[in-house]
Amino acid sequence: MERCKIWDKMPRLTENPAPELPIPAGRITILQLAAVVGVATVLAVAQDIFVPLAIAMLITFALAPVVTFLRRQGLPLLVTVLAVVSLAFALIGAVALVFGVELGSLAQNLPAFQANILAKVQALKAAGGGSSLVAQLSDMISAINAQIGAALPASGTAPMAVEVVQPTNALDVVQGLVLPLIGPAASTGLVIVLVIFMLLERETLRDRFIRLVGSNDLHRTTQVLQEAGSRVATYLLIQLLVNTVYALPIGLGLWLIGVPNAALWGLLTLILRFVPFIGSALAAAFPLFLAFAVSPDWSAVLWTLALFGAVELITSNVVEPWLYGSRTGLSPLAIIVAALVWTFLWGPLGLVLSTPLTVCLVVLGRHVPQFGLFDILLGDEPMLAPHARLYQRLLVGDALEASFSAEEALETMALADYHQDILIPALLLAQDDLDRGVLTTAQEERLALVASAMAAELTEETTAPTGPVVAVVGGRSAIDDVAALILAQNLTAEGAVAQARGHLDLAPSRLALLDLPGCACLILTFLDRNATRASLLHLRRLKRAAPGLRVGVVILQMPQGLHDAESGLRHFPPVPAAKLDEALDLGADFAVTTLESATQAAFDQSPAKPVPPRVAPRPRRLIPGETR
Repeated sequence: MERCKIWDKMPRLTENPAPELPIPAGRITILQLAAVVGVATVLAVAQDIFVPLAIAMLITFALAPVVTFLRRQGLPLLVTVLAVVSLAFALIGAVALVFGVELGSLAQNLPAFQANILAKVQALKAAGGGSSLVAQLSDMISAINAQIGAALPASGTAPMAVEVVQPTNALDVVQGLVLPLIGPAASTGLVIVLVIFMLLERETLRDRFIRLVGSNDLHRTTQVLQEAGSRVATYLLIQLLVNTVYALPIGLGLWLIGVPNAALWGLLTLILRFVPFIGSALAAAFPLFLAFAVSPDWSAVLWTLALFGAVELITSNVVEPWLYGSRTGLSPLAIIVAALVWTFLWGPLGLVLSTPLTVCLVVLGRHVPQFGLFDILLGDEPMLAPHARLYQRLLVGDALEASFSAEEALETMALADYHQDILIPALLLAQDDLDRGVLTTAQEERLALVASAMAAELTEETTAPTGPVVAVVGGRSAIDDVAALILAQNLTAEGAVAQARGHLDLAPSRLALLDLPGCACLILTFLDRNATRASLLHLRRLKRAAPGLRVGVVILQMPQGLHDAESGLRHFPPVPAAKLDEALDLGADFAVTTLESATQAAFDQSPAKPVPPRVAPRPRRLIPGETR
């Protein structure tokens, strides 16, 4: 409810649109998009060339670790490559042979299932009454049954069709049998030859790629090749292992249930599981229909559904987390988009190959600047630093998302570290925009309101306070008040009795609200690295109002290591030493730049410094021609 109230108080975004953030150095250009569209067009038009190349490349990635292992045992390269490739394609051929035999057996047995299909359709219509959904489902099943009957009529019951067959010669018979097989056989042979030569000339291909991409940066190019090979090989081999673990109980379970051609559906499940996200659902659709057709009741359907559900649950929650030691490097949305694109280009085969091919593009974009477009669009790594991402949420007034991101970060880091490394840097980005004049007053107030509400929720359990009473006051602006609240939280976590106050309480008429006599220390908090002398002069007035009160200044600065030129974030120089010296000259008991050092200074028991005498300002130098 509190978040709803905060949202109601905030100005609407249409009144004050957020300022435009810096454009990243690796921005996407029209030329890059045009190049991607051009390459995609070539891939679609020339798919007969690129599909065998892609398949051969992926098989090479998968077999390369095996070849490397055998080579380390002292086997010759040619013998190793021929043995590994022969074994791999023998297994693929055996799977294809079993698949073809089972598919032929299924085609012969389909007419026997028509009676069960008709009985269930009639039962559905009777049970559904006038339901349109049940009627549409029944009509669909009836249409499928009619197609089965038309293609494969039951023997002995339907009249045999008479067809006049023209005599053909031997050449026509050979052409009819051989020509349809030439294309697939030629493609398969080409893939085998490509795999053999890619494995034999891996070193030469690597050198050529390095020369093509950039031989002046061997470290980066080598890293591209190693990461691409490792990610793709790991994905293919582990996915094959996971699919095998998934398909074996499916095939065995379907055989026990009584679904015909269980081996066929086990192999089909193994293949379709390579399709991201929807592969399991597609694999379950065919056995479910057969279970519906083969059984006179609904038991086979229910058992089949339970089988797929149980295996999917165990695989997703136990097997895959255990076997997947590394991620593919793709975001879930990128996997779906890549599947759509590759399916559009190359059809069903592109759907199966989409994930490993996209992994190669993302790895290339991660290390080669010219291909950075793919890493930005498809990678799973965040494109903004955590503090920049938080500032963007605060800038648009998204209190809910800002709180969720904070709670997620606090699962892996302490609250003090979150303040120092994420929240304070986000406020420093806001201060920078404020100094440049791109952050309006309304946006500053909305940002401060959301940040204050978020910071107030980020509390930790603390013991009874035993430390000093400390007042933390914002120096000059609303976002300084947020920084004061954050510092007060850190002090409270350390055992102090800390109270945060806004910068408006520094006005003479409101000074009594600070309860200075009851405080042991007061800290002025600034985010502006060039805090004005006028704002620092509050030091003298506070010390005169409460003699013996320790008054300090913290001018927060950006932690080292957060600058990222590729993300477009500007470099933040440290707080000038002259500004800290100025605060000390005005009477500050301490002047620091971090939350940690401010917390330590607040617990210091040193006596307060006396108010220094007023220093007369230096006379202004006259402009030539000017008289006093």
